[in-house]
Order: sequence, then C-alpha cells, then structure tokens
Amino acid sequence: MNNLQSERVPVTASRTPAILVLGDGTTFPGFAFGAEGTTLGEAVFTTAMTGYQESMTDPSFHRQILVTTAPQIGNTGWNDEDNESRDGQIWVAGLVIRDLSKRVSNWRAERSLEDEMKKQGIIGIGGVDTRTIVRHIRNFGSVPAGIFSGDDATKDVQELVDKVNAQPSMEGADLATEVSTKEPYTIEATAEKRYTVVAYDMGIKSATPNHFASRGIETIVVPANTPVTEIEQYKPDGVFISNGPGDPATADVMVGITREIIAQEIPLFGICFGNQILGRALGLSTYKMKFGHRGINVPVKNHLTGKIDITSQNHGFALEGEAGQKFDTDFGRAVVTHTCLNDDVVEGVALENGMAYSVQYHPESAAGPHDANPLFDQFIELMDKFSPNKK
Repeated sequence: MNNLQSERVPVTASRTPAILVLGDGTTFPGFAFGAEGTTLGEAVFTTAMTGYQESMTDPSFHRQILVTTAPQIGNTGWNDEDNESRDGQIWVAGLVIRDLSKRVSNWRAERSLEDEMKKQGIIGIGGVDTRTIVRHIRNFGSVPAGIFSGDDATKDVQELVDKVNAQPSMEGADLATEVSTKEPYTIEATAEKRYTVVAYDMGIKSATPNHFASRGIETIVVPANTPVTEIEQYKPDGVFISNGPGDPATADVMVGITREIIAQEIPLFGICFGNQILGRALGLSTYKMKFGHRGINVPVKNHLTGKIDITSQNHGFALEGEAGQKFDTDFGRAVVTHTCLNDDVVEGVALENGMAYSVQYHPESAAGPHDANPLFDQFIELMDKFSPNKK
C-alpha cells in the first residue's frame, strides 16, 4: 500500500504502468491490462473464487470498480454463453486483480478475458496486492476510486485524487433506469407453458428468466418504472422485480408501482434490488452498507423454517430491520424472513399472507451455490393458488 508520497509507477519495457487511486489518497501501483486510459467508480470487492465473467456482465456492478480476492483471474477465458447481461455488455467500471492468467485453459473459452476487455473498452489493473486493498475497504468502507493507466498514470497523484473525489456518489444515485431495457421483450418458456410473468428490469441478470423458462414460465421483461396500466395487457399471473444497481432510496416510482401490484393481489417476487423495493413498499427504510456483500459464500438463515442457505450476493444497500421482526403494513402483517449470519443484515421480507416475498441474495446464481433455487418453485406455488387469471 502506498500513500501520496509514492507518486509514480516505474515504466518497464514490457508493461504499461497503471495506478489504482482511492478517494482517501491511498494508491496502488501496478500494470495495465485490457483497455488503457482512465475509469472512475466505487471500489468494491468480491469474495467469489469463480465467475468473473458473470460478475463483470452483471448490471448491478454499474459504476463500480471490482476488486477480486481470488489471486489469479482469467484462467477460464471468455465465452458467449455465460454473460449475465442480455447483449453481453460488461458493466463493471474497471477490474482490479493480482495476477492475470498467462493462458486460457477451458474447453468453452472462445477468447481471453483481456481480449474481451479491450474489445469493450474496459480498463484493468494487475500486479497489485488485492489482499491489502480488500482489507482497506473492509476497514474504511467502499470508497470512490479510479484506475489510471498509460500516460494518465504518470500524472501528479493529488490531481488524480481530486478527479476521483469529483465523481458522483453512489449514495443517492438512480442507476436502475440507466441499465434497464428500453423496450419490452419476451423470453419464451422452454418447458410446457404454465404461466406468464412480467419482470421489471432494474438490471436483470439473464439467468433469472432462464430459470423461469425451464419451469414453464413465459417472461415479459419490461423497463423499470413501467406503469401498472401498461403491464395489464400481458395478463400476468405474477410480477417479478429484479436485481439492479444504485440507491433504493431513489426508487420512489417503482415503490409506488409495487404498492399498486400488491393492492391488486397479483403474486409478487423480488430479488436483491427488488427486495429493497418491496421492503420500502411495506414501510421499511434502507441504508448504505459499509462495504456490502459481494461473493458466492454468504450464509443466510430463513427464520420461518430454520434452514440455512449458502448464497450468492451483490449489494451495497440493505433494508433496516431485525431477524423475525413482524410489522403492520397497508396490506396486512409482514415479517423479516431472512437475515445474514455474518452480520445480521436483512436478507428477506414477506407479507404473512404469502402474496409478496423477496430475498436480498441471488437464487439464480449462475456462478454460485444452488441452495436457494427452490425460491423459484415457491413463486410457481404462489401463482398456482393466487394467479388473477384463475379468479
């Protein structure tokens, strides 16, 4: 770890210099990979040992510089099947790694990680002590950051720090509309069709409608903030609210839409950002976490069943509440159903009548544990009983 007195990265003949600059003035010199130039974002870390492609293409990482705790990245290369964004777009603002794999070793790989980063203009830095960076973020919280490479890396460090701190804060950022689809589209059921679900795209991952499709659900994905009057044309048996980036405190329009859906007694299921939106619709408040949960090994307890799941997570905001807390809402009693065993953060809420439920983690988790997959079956059971098309 370096401070403001360490102002230069030595130039070598074989590697282009790069530097990671945190908003508090801490710097980490390394070498550039991927595209070269400057990128800004919030520095966050993931504890996942696998799935860098899924993480990088997850829209929830919009405007974030991702620090990986796994010591070597790039081993499995890049393919066109594992993207979590519909069009294969990389959403991370930048990537920070310790070692870049010198070769790709996976039968499904179509090119290298660096090739794809260059193609999409994504800036990376390697050769840094990611353990120290992660400990710094854990101690001081997620902070504004920037990666500067090439000529940009040789500029005065104070100038770089000032540039990092001039970027907009993640707190108060309304980002879901920036990553959401602009037009509705449909993912057909791959099994015999049973139901139609309208999915609000707050930054939806491709794995989610694929799970629906395999269970006989046709998914109509609509833009964030689509009025309820517009989704009525699809005659949905249920409504899903996806994961996504940004501060849930800015999602007032979507909270209002969620309240309308609940009032109409349409089965509702939410994941991640969708959990925060449902919680707000039920009267809970949200807050920004110190460094968030990002990884594929997070233990969560279901306080209704006593079952513990090992989960995949990616969030920097959370709902206020306590394990098993019951509270009154405009739609009947609700309960905090899940909490994280690491730090007691709220991981799920539900109406006691079962008509609306959500979790903070990712049951689709393409590169992660599958413990929470039954949540999709719970949604089907809810539609079996309460689909408005069966009334």
